[in-house]
Amino acid sequence: MLRSERYIDAIRSLRQPSVRLSSTHKSLRIVQIFQQRGDPGATVITYEYPLNERIRTLLRLEDLFERSRHFVARTEQPDHHMALLTLFEILEVASRADLKSDLLQELERQKQVLLSFRNNPEISEDALSGVLRDIEQASAALFSMTGKIGQYLRENEWLMSIKQRTGIPGGACEFDLPSYHYWLHRPAEERIGQLAAWTSPLYPLRDGTAIILRILRESGKPQSLVAQGGVFQQMLGGKTAQMLRVRLSPELPCVPEISANKYVLNIRFLAQDREDSRPKTADWDVAFELTFCNL
Repeated sequence: MLRSERYIDAIRSLRQPSVRLSSTHKSLRIVQIFQQRGDPGATVITYEYPLNERIRTLLRLEDLFERSRHFVARTEQPDHHMALLTLFEILEVASRADLKSDLLQELERQKQVLLSFRNNPEISEDALSGVLRDIEQASAALFSMTGKIGQYLRENEWLMSIKQRTGIPGGACEFDLPSYHYWLHRPAEERIGQLAAWTSPLYPLRDGTAIILRILRESGKPQSLVAQGGVFQQMLGGKTAQMLRVRLSPELPCVPEISANKYVLNIRFLAQDREDSRPKTADWDVAFELTFCNL
C-alpha cells in the first residue's frame, strides 16, 4: 500500500463518531480504541515490538499513563500507592532530554503530511480538520511546558523522599515514612485531587504520544501468515519499520519472541502450556497477523 493511501485510510477511520472525543480525553480514548492489550473481551491479543529507542520510550509512556489513569481513579490506599509509584516511573521515562523536541518535530511532520491532503475528494474535510486541530492542540500544550520535564516534582522534597524510600524493598512502611502513612489515611477525594495535580502537568506528553502512536499503528497493512512449526522468518529486502505488531488468537497457548535487524525478521512462538516450565518453541503451525508500522 502506498504511503498516501495509508494516510487516507487513517483519516477515513476518524470519520467514525466513536473516535471524535473531548479535547481532555481524546488521546487516551484513541489509544483505547486501537490498542487491545489487556482487554479481556478482545478477539485477538496484540503484541507490539518497537524497533528503535524512540518508539520504545513512547510505548512505555503510554503504558504508564494508562496505568496512572486506572489507579488514580480508584479510592483504596494501595491503589493510590501504586498511582504514586507510577508517577515516579513516568518521571524517570520522561526525563530523556530530547523527548519533548522529538514529539514536537514528529507532530509538525505529521501535520505537514496531512495538510497535503486538503481538498482531496476521498477525505472528509471535517475529519481532516479534526485531526489537524488535535495535533495543533497537542503541540501548543507541549510548547507551554517550560523548563526540565517534571522539575516541579523534583522540587517537592516530600515526594522525593517517598521516591527514594520506595526504591528500597519494603521501604515505604509507616515507621519509615510516617507522613506518607498519614497522607494515605486522608480522604480519598483529597488524595485523588493531589494525584491529579501532580500528574496533569505531564498530560501534554501523554496526548502527543497518543497521537503519534495512533498514526504509527494505522500506517501498516496487516498480513495473515503462518509460522510453520512455530517458527517464522522473513528477509526484509530493504523494508523498514519502526514497530512490528503481531496479533494472535487468545485460544493459541503461545507468545511471540521477536528479533529483527535491517536484513531479516525472526519470530519464534513459545508454548505457554505451563507457566513454571521452561519456554520451548511451539511444535504446531501458528496462524498470526503481522503488521510493519512506520511513521
